[in-house]
Amino acid sequence: MSEFTKTLCPYCGVGCGLEVSPPAQQGKATHRDSQGNPIWRVRGDKAHPSSQGMVCVKGATIAESLDKNRLHYPMVRDSLDREFRRVSWDEVFDIITRRIQTVRFTQGPEAICMYGSGQFQTEDYYIAQKLMKGCLGSNNFDANSRLCMSSAVAGYIQSFGSDGPPCCYEDLELTDCAFLIGTNTAECHPIVFNRLEKYHRKNRKVKMIVVDPRRTPTAEAADLHLAIRPGTDIDLLNGIAHLLMRWDRIDTMFIDDCTSNFSAYAEVIRHYPPDVVARQCGISVEDLETAARYWGESQRVLSLWSMGVNQSSEGTAKVRTIINLHLMTGQIGKPGAGPFSLTGQPNAMGGREAGGLAHLLPGYRLVKNDQHRTEVEDFWGLKRGQISANPGLTAWDMITGLENGNVGLLWIAATNPAVSMPDLERTKKALLRSPFTIYQDAYYPTETTAYAHVLLPAAQWGEKTGVMTNSERMVTLCQAFRQPPREAKADWEIFAEVGRRLGFIKEFAFTNSAEVYAEFAQLTKSRPCDMTGISHEQLQTQGPTQWPHPQESRGSRGSREAGGETSQKRLYTDLRFHTPDGRARFGAYYSRGLAEPPDSDYPFVLTNGRLYGHWHTQTRTGRIEKIRSMHPEPFIEIHPRDAVKLGISDNQIVEVRSRRGQAHFPAKVTKAIAPGTVFVPMHWGALWANDAEANALTHPESCPDSLQPELKACAVQLMPVSHKITVQNYQLQSSQW
Repeated sequence: MSEFTKTLCPYCGVGCGLEVSPPAQQGKATHRDSQGNPIWRVRGDKAHPSSQGMVCVKGATIAESLDKNRLHYPMVRDSLDREFRRVSWDEVFDIITRRIQTVRFTQGPEAICMYGSGQFQTEDYYIAQKLMKGCLGSNNFDANSRLCMSSAVAGYIQSFGSDGPPCCYEDLELTDCAFLIGTNTAECHPIVFNRLEKYHRKNRKVKMIVVDPRRTPTAEAADLHLAIRPGTDIDLLNGIAHLLMRWDRIDTMFIDDCTSNFSAYAEVIRHYPPDVVARQCGISVEDLETAARYWGESQRVLSLWSMGVNQSSEGTAKVRTIINLHLMTGQIGKPGAGPFSLTGQPNAMGGREAGGLAHLLPGYRLVKNDQHRTEVEDFWGLKRGQISANPGLTAWDMITGLENGNVGLLWIAATNPAVSMPDLERTKKALLRSPFTIYQDAYYPTETTAYAHVLLPAAQWGEKTGVMTNSERMVTLCQAFRQPPREAKADWEIFAEVGRRLGFIKEFAFTNSAEVYAEFAQLTKSRPCDMTGISHEQLQTQGPTQWPHPQESRGSRGSREAGGETSQKRLYTDLRFHTPDGRARFGAYYSRGLAEPPDSDYPFVLTNGRLYGHWHTQTRTGRIEKIRSMHPEPFIEIHPRDAVKLGISDNQIVEVRSRRGQAHFPAKVTKAIAPGTVFVPMHWGALWANDAEANALTHPESCPDSLQPELKACAVQLMPVSHKITVQNYQLQSSQW
């Protein structure tokens, strides 16, 4: 009988359940990769409620990356121009703690920074918050959720009074109208899209609207594709609202009883008549009216969005403007309806719950809130005032802090900023100036390795037990099924040991991750993300569980009379929100457009995104042969009309220049991209191709509320060139370290 271990796919925020079994099983041939190496068997977990046994190519091949180019031992070097040398954990912990103490007492705790990842498990996130924000008094913990989901966080908080997607995946199969904007769900969240598309095909009365400058595989499945100009999302959304108001397709009772600030919003949308909006967006009035009619005539409207909305200088405004449409039509708190952000990373949601951004504290608390800080200080046994009242440095602030000398120590874990940050050449120059960089990862090399003074080998997926939360607030226990290679350690264990060596022994007296999670869960008591009824043991016996899931109150029915330990599939079913007056808030926004619009010198808008097979900066997927063969090289999509004007033919190399840098890509001439817009994938860093980094071109201008950079759009110029781009023939050799 096969012994399968239940776990979760460590790629995107869909959160697909997986079952994993050893390479060798009685009566079966040993499972091997194409090179003959034994690899674990992976299949979808049919019992997992989110994915129902489905799995995409990334999840199906994940085990092939487990032993490719792993970092096995701690390594240090005195300067970036020296070679790394192997050291013991004892020695490297001493080096790190001495450096932390030196920076604390010479520059202050605000000079200590940590940049984490949605690849963390919740236990990793939580221990990092306790160490940085609690014990060290530095709020300078940020994660790549800053580049991914922070606009959604800000939008939910401003509109509803709290973070937290109010919908669930079941709504994909209950809606009358799915409105997808700024998301290529088919490639980036494929299992979510599979559920929606299957339902859509069976129910022809159900409408699907896709808003995207590209005709993606997602758009191909739509009843209506709106290929708007980049930066005109708010124009479109306000234009739809204008028509709904004009046609009296609004829920006045819900607006009066459950919302505030509608009059200010109504004044704004008055200025977005159909002819103006259609002209601004580059679409027809008929298509705009069709979109509004689909929304207005539907009883249940579900909106889905991702990076195309969040990664914008108007990111928070876009999120709130999507939510406005739901509020004006009463489309929230019921099956098949509501605003639903699709999380990018596998545990970006868990990071938000644990306080894993520079302005957050565990349990959906805010650094700026006096009561929230006091609650966490008391829980952690810290003196009042230990947690700073000032939000910490964001990921980009850390880069500028390196430039001006305000950052004395940078600890990077489970992420690859030497590819993923905007304005990449500036980022790399800043990283070179870092006085002391600790880099904690499972793989060697990555592009960020070149900027590290210390390398710490981390256990990854399958090698540590912990919890992750997906886009629909489903909490899943990811169980270890193998030992970490050589001397690799779980991230939370590394953080905890540093804490103990800094003198915080009782604060980090954990013996396993279940104890860590139990402490964290208590800190969510009576918070919107209450998980006091969830534990490792409960997840192991009862399976994945959605929050809120409070512990059953014994002897007192409390305010959640029928709740007990029953999870809520949807939030706000009682139409009461986490604002002081219990009302959801309309946000009134005029469109400002792109932070860097095209002009005569840089006449094209460059956008970027993910491909179906690859994940982010290829740290895993670049080491899997099947995925590399699916996507062998980067490219640039350009419309035939633009290609003819510039004399660019298919597969010809194109030099792309922005005000910050340049890159080269083979042309893919296609009508799938709107004229005036070009697209490149964001996966290729310096390890995988020469001169093909998307973020060499992007700028760091960000949303004023979420501080999320506008990675999705910048102005570029194109020039055809003759030489061929070189894709690195990356050799997958056994790890030396």
